[in-house]
Amino acid sequence: MLSPLAAHLLLLRLPDTGTASYWQLMEIFPSPQELLELPARSLEPYFKRPAIDALAAYQANPQNSHSGRQLAADLAYLDKHPQVQCLLFDDSRYPRLLREIPKPPPMLFVRGNPDCLSLPQLAMVGSRSPSGGGNENAERFAAYLAGCGLAITSGLALGIDAAAHRGALSVGGITIAVMGTGIDRVYPSRHHQLAQTIVDAGGALVSEFPLGTSSHASHFPQRNRIISGLSGGTLVVEAAVQSGSLITAAYALQHNREVFAIPGSIHNPLARGCHQLIRQGATLVETAQDIVDQLSGLISYKRQELQESQLQDDLFSGQQATQPAAGTANNSHSPAVQDPLSAEEELLLNALGYDPLPLDLLAERIGEEVGALSAALIGLEIKGLVQQVGASYQRC
Repeated sequence: MLSPLAAHLLLLRLPDTGTASYWQLMEIFPSPQELLELPARSLEPYFKRPAIDALAAYQANPQNSHSGRQLAADLAYLDKHPQVQCLLFDDSRYPRLLREIPKPPPMLFVRGNPDCLSLPQLAMVGSRSPSGGGNENAERFAAYLAGCGLAITSGLALGIDAAAHRGALSVGGITIAVMGTGIDRVYPSRHHQLAQTIVDAGGALVSEFPLGTSSHASHFPQRNRIISGLSGGTLVVEAAVQSGSLITAAYALQHNREVFAIPGSIHNPLARGCHQLIRQGATLVETAQDIVDQLSGLISYKRQELQESQLQDDLFSGQQATQPAAGTANNSHSPAVQDPLSAEEELLLNALGYDPLPLDLLAERIGEEVGALSAALIGLEIKGLVQQVGASYQRC
């Protein structure tokens, strides 16, 4: 029997078999492996003819059939590029917010750090040909929000997408690029270096499309639902009334996520999409702090999720709390034993002082990048030593 990964790769490459048909099949069959073990001709009620023919050819000759050669090439690529990982839907690292959308991707290809997909995220989208002011707003908002601990998620496109990624990177923050191509292809090609910088900075490139998939107009609405699905909210910076950015915003509304829009001049055609969203109920934002205030609940939820994950890791690694010895009274009021602080944590607490301090100023004070600093602060939060207050941190 094929491995779960190989079965997904094979199934999702069959002609006319995509995400929608995958979930329909999984309502009937227990798993892709068991489905693919059945005689191809017996599956005629569930597949179109091209898929039946391709599967029959594979079952007759796995090595030399077209599907067999594709599967072998996919597995060889993944073996040769360990920085690319595949997250199946039941993988513990598959982002929880994305699980909640209708018909989520059965499998994600991730180049970079898959753990960053579970960080609290804000999607930033907008025009591919923004005004100078729109570009500046995207960079400044992204830099501020990344400095507050939000990962910035966008689509690696020209214009607002690229400005958002660069704004997050400028402060050492985490940014995630969701692609409308296979993970092995960067579109537009001029963004190869930007894509590599995102990965090097601890972020990730993400795609649901099979390896080798080239750019196609129909792929980008599909990509947009992932951008929205990963994020607690979507900020539209500049957009015409007919634009892909409004598709992302529509997905955000369908997913019960927040939608934010920056207003602009009534004479700017790229502001009309934002004004339309505001009339339809999107939150008008004038400063990035408006978004931080609105998403404070999400940030708290994600931090609680990280704490629960840390507790589970401790249990699995045998670091359970020591149980009282037999005959010893269990005093529920006795203080918990605190793990000793590392030298880095001591330095961070001393630099924080006793008053609330914004993350970017704390980073300047100790000469640390915001991305690494956010991770250290989460560790101190888990230990109950610091807490987040708005966009600042203070000792408990």
